[in-house]
Amino acid sequence: MNRASKIAAGSLLIFALIGSGGVSAASIGKTSLRGGDNQILTSVTTEAGTGALGSENGGKLTALFRSPAGLTALPDGTLLVSDTRNHLIRSIKDNLVATYAGMLYQLDDTGFPVGGLLDGKKDRSVFQGPMGLAADAAGNVYVADSANNAIRKIGAGGTVSTLAGSGLLGSKDGAAKEATFHHPSAVAVAADGTVYVADTLNHMIRSISPSGQVSTLNSASSRVVEVTPGQVVAAGDYQDGDLKAARFNEPTGLVLDQQGNLVVSDSGNQRIRYIDLKQGKVTTLAGGGFAASGGSAVYDKHELYVAGDYADGDALQARFHFPMGIAVTEEGGVVIADSQNHAVRYLLDGRVYTLAGAPDLTTGEEDGTERGARLNRPAAVAVSADGSIYVADSYNNKVRKISPYRLPADLPANDQVKVVLDSAVMAFDAQPEIVNGRTMVPVRAITEALGFKVTFDDATSSVQLTKDGTTVELYVGKTGIKRLVAGKDAQAKPTDVEPYIRQDRTYVPVRFFAEEIGLDVQWNDENRTVILRQRTDVKL
Repeated sequence: MNRASKIAAGSLLIFALIGSGGVSAASIGKTSLRGGDNQILTSVTTEAGTGALGSENGGKLTALFRSPAGLTALPDGTLLVSDTRNHLIRSIKDNLVATYAGMLYQLDDTGFPVGGLLDGKKDRSVFQGPMGLAADAAGNVYVADSANNAIRKIGAGGTVSTLAGSGLLGSKDGAAKEATFHHPSAVAVAADGTVYVADTLNHMIRSISPSGQVSTLNSASSRVVEVTPGQVVAAGDYQDGDLKAARFNEPTGLVLDQQGNLVVSDSGNQRIRYIDLKQGKVTTLAGGGFAASGGSAVYDKHELYVAGDYADGDALQARFHFPMGIAVTEEGGVVIADSQNHAVRYLLDGRVYTLAGAPDLTTGEEDGTERGARLNRPAAVAVSADGSIYVADSYNNKVRKISPYRLPADLPANDQVKVVLDSAVMAFDAQPEIVNGRTMVPVRAITEALGFKVTFDDATSSVQLTKDGTTVELYVGKTGIKRLVAGKDAQAKPTDVEPYIRQDRTYVPVRFFAEEIGLDVQWNDENRTVILRQRTDVKL
């Protein structure tokens, strides 16, 4: 990517992809089921939006959005959405999408809504590129009105006012209405009424006191980058340590933790940072990366950002690609919208996990299992009291939901081997068995539940599972599995256990055949349960 393209890409991210979240009372990490690779098991579904561009309200699965980029969950179960390119704040409650604040008053020559800055009753107010959202205990909602360079307040009584910002670009501190911002993208509100702001293109964290004074908490960056010969632009920087000397690079996510300190999504530095407000110190919680030329420098001369990457694991060895909106859970974890990795990540107890998104980091809009689902530039996250995570899936024009996978409530509490298909306990007329460390199941019950035709060839002692023109073949008394597709060469794969016949039932190794027909397979040792989940990213 050339330097001009980098600037354009950065600007696009700023205008379309920023959000923040809040604190939840439920656990997503410590009590969730884990896969064999310590993967947290989740399910991704579409909460609202069809994927088409628009502003229609109504049923949540028929409503339309334009690049939603901010979320916050209210105590009554309402989910608020910054519908950024519609210049609206929308609400999702009781299966309905409605306009919470703002109005559409004009379209531009391309048919897109035009924003503006107008205070007043919330149904007669106007926003411009609203992004991050936060709510206080009194029912007031705060909005990072990014393209207006202002912080707006939607009062509990239904009136919108400008809390801080004159509407002009700048970095001026002082009285709220005289202060200036440069594309603020996230807000967080403390119990004492202080509002914190991620002032993105100023590379600053700002505060608005209850008395209305705007202050800058960290040091301004002095770094400039020559993006084309003779053309330089102001750029962010990186420095931990004393808050007054600390530096950031396009911070775009902001949330307060239970201690009243700030967690910051430092997007241009590909890091999650922590501001201890009492100690006045800044540290890096997760992420990293250095200049492309190597060594210990964070940037090369012509680099606007640290290069993005992807890695789970130890927090300081984990890697992100423009992390954006964040939310904090009661168990002390941080949910992260990892925008350009098209994933949702989770930082907990010094490790980073992927909660949703394809292993190959590809885009899409499919629902499904945690690594089978697809996202496209997730911008913001919020966590509800039941442990569900909501995602502003910006480039898909949808709001998605990530739920922890739970075993069925009617799962028998015994030592027998059990099989669960999605959220249902499977019934067998012959008991599954464990042989040489492999779970063997009667094949017909599972495959017929999934719509497969099961046949047995006496001549070859083989079992055929057929659906939509594809056949999976296994052999009684012989290892190996074969996939047969009309018009293609057969594909044979080795297995380490043989199917067998017992009680007039054909038993097959559940993992080998289930994975071959497109199921995700997990084993829960505590409950002696095989978990089979249908994947949308695997097609026969």
